[in-house]
Amino acid sequence: MTNFRNFLRVQWIAATLAAGLLGACVVQPAPYPGPYVTVAPPPAHVEVVGVAPAPGYFWIGGYWNWAGGRYVWAPGHWEAPRPGYRYVPHAWVQEGGGWRQHPGRWEAERR
Repeated sequence: MTNFRNFLRVQWIAATLAAGLLGACVVQPAPYPGPYVTVAPPPAHVEVVGVAPAPGYFWIGGYWNWAGGRYVWAPGHWEAPRPGYRYVPHAWVQEGGGWRQHPGRWEAERR
């Protein structure tokens, strides 16, 4: 029983350390086109933007996401700024006879 407890303890410590290390990373995913849809997205919702949770935070507006074969509203939220990065908002771009989803993302600022 003691060996099993030690095994669990080691696993818990390893998982905690891994989560801490990964949580501290700022990762900039490569931009990728999202799904291609033949139906235009609906007009954006009017969102009520409350007070920022802390000074310096900024509002990232909601957007229409494509899920389960239909548009689903993803509400906006507050985010802390990331030094050295700028936020590119989510967008639907008309391509050919349909629409291509371009997810919002953080991009490194060019100097």
